[in-house]
Amino acid sequence: MAPIAERGPPLPSGARAYRTIGPFGADTIPTGLLGRHTLKEGAWGLLSVIAGSIRFHWDDEAGGHRLLKSGDTMLIPPHVPHHLERRGSVTIEIAFCAAASAA
Repeated sequence: MAPIAERGPPLPSGARAYRTIGPFGADTIPTGLLGRHTLKEGAWGLLSVIAGSIRFHWDDEAGGHRLLKSGDTMLIPPHVPHHLERRGSVTIEIAFCAAASAA
C-alpha cells in the first residue's frame, strides 16, 4: 500500500532508507517526536503504525492532523514542521529515506 502523502515534495524515485528507528511503544516514543520538529534537507520520513493509533499533526501554515491507525504509513517531507500526539496504546517505527545518490 502506498504511503499517505499530504505535503510535498514527493519521495524521489529510487529513494532508499538509510536509517530506521523504533519500534517505539506509547511510553518509549522519543520526546522530540512529540514536539514541533522538521526533517533535514534531502530527508523524508516514513512513519509506520505497527499497532494501535497515533495522531499526526502538521505544524506548517496549512495545519491539519490525521489519525493514523495500524497498517498506515505517513510520508513526511523535508522542512515541513510536524509532531505526534499519543492516543493510547501504539507501536510505531520510522524509516528515514534519501535519494540514492544522497544516501
